[in-house]
Order: sequence, then C-alpha cells, then structure tokens
Amino acid sequence: MNCLLKQIIDAIDHVGSSYHQLVLVVGPFGTGKATALKEIAEQRNYPYIDVSLELSRALLEFTQVQRSLYAPRLMEDIISQAGGSCILLDNLGLLFEPSLRLDPLRLLKQLSRRRTLVAAWDGSIKEGRLLYAEPGHPEYRAYPLEGESVVFIETEGEQREGVES
Repeated sequence: MNCLLKQIIDAIDHVGSSYHQLVLVVGPFGTGKATALKEIAEQRNYPYIDVSLELSRALLEFTQVQRSLYAPRLMEDIISQAGGSCILLDNLGLLFEPSLRLDPLRLLKQLSRRRTLVAAWDGSIKEGRLLYAEPGHPEYRAYPLEGESVVFIETEGEQREGVES
C-alpha cells in the first residue's frame, strides 16, 4: 500500500474517538490528494464527494443573498445523504468563496462531530498554521493548528503524518 494511503487510513482509524472526527489531507494542488481519496473510497466503500460540484448544484436555486444563509445547511444535507461513517471530501474551493461568508475549517469541524470526514485541503502548513491561498488573495485563510489530525504532503512529494496538538 502506498505511503500516503497508509497515513490517511491510519489517521481515519485514529480520529474515530475524537470530538471532531476530521482528517485534513493538506498539500498543494496536484500532489495526489484526490487520487488517494478515490482509492480509499474504492477500497473501503466510503462515499467520495466533490464538494464544489455538489454544493454549487445545491446553491443554484438560491439568490446570491440566500446562498450565504443556506450553504452550511446544504453542506450538512449533502454529507447526510452520502451516508456512511466516513466520508471523503474533495475540491473544497467553493467553501472559500468570499460571497458565501463561510469559515471553512469551522464548518468542516461542525460537520465532523457525527461522522468521520477526510477533507483534501489545497494548501500548506507553515509555522504551525494551516494555510489556504496566499496572503492578499480574497480566499486566503490561515488557521492555527489546534488538535486537527493532519496528513501533510510536502511539495517534494514526501509525506509525513501531521500535527496533532
């Protein structure tokens, strides 16, 4: 089994007893996060959700103003409809859309209280902070790591089990 797959599966098995059952697979775009999640979905029969695709479909019927109000509930519905004790989430980009006024990490934590979520996070970790986008970009976010279970993919392709503080 590939090292990244093993790290993700180990993190899934470990996080099941946590208050927030969230595993973040963190790395820049194109580092194999989606491929790994799809393979785990196939191996373990876990639902795989393209978040941007499914959430954008759900938001179509709402006005721009309504979208920011309904997005969290729609995400809960999408995840609940997928069923299963562990759900794999990919393409989170829409959660960072400024007009939706979401706090993506807080939303993922809330959604992971009843089931294990594994989320592919296109970003990095620097100085103990989880980053999305670059400073100055409208979607930029920086979060201090506070107990999150993280599998970090370094840009050179090396993986290391991440930060559980």
